[in-house]
Amino acid sequence: MSTKPKPNYFWSMLTMKCPRCRRGPMFKDGNPYKKLSLKHVFDMHDNCPLCNQKYDLETGFWYGTGYVSYALAVAISVASFVAWYVLIGISINDSSLFWWLGSNITFLVLLQPWLMRISRVIYIRFFVSYDEDYEQHKPKEFDY
Repeated sequence: MSTKPKPNYFWSMLTMKCPRCRRGPMFKDGNPYKKLSLKHVFDMHDNCPLCNQKYDLETGFWYGTGYVSYALAVAISVASFVAWYVLIGISINDSSLFWWLGSNITFLVLLQPWLMRISRVIYIRFFVSYDEDYEQHKPKEFDY
């Protein structure tokens, strides 16, 4: 049994750590905005540097992240609409709906690099679970 404290589930997700050990980084560069090119947003390690968990479980594995990203974008849009409605208000007599729409689109475009990464982090957690004794066990092999 490991004497290390168990890393927090949500904090390890927000800091984009390996789902198996919750300590190793999933991405080579922790900041998706560091390089101003979207070519490097998905630069990931092949395996976790700490527990050796393979990240690309099968060919085409990451295609499912589109659904996660879509759900996150819808949730953010609904939350921003509710916040706009409560704080500013929406009326058909002025252009407040169009101001919200423009603000929401801008917000989603600015969040896109982070959304693409967090979608991968959330998606892989459906398939790889936390192993408290990851140092004693080999990573699970996925044979589909």
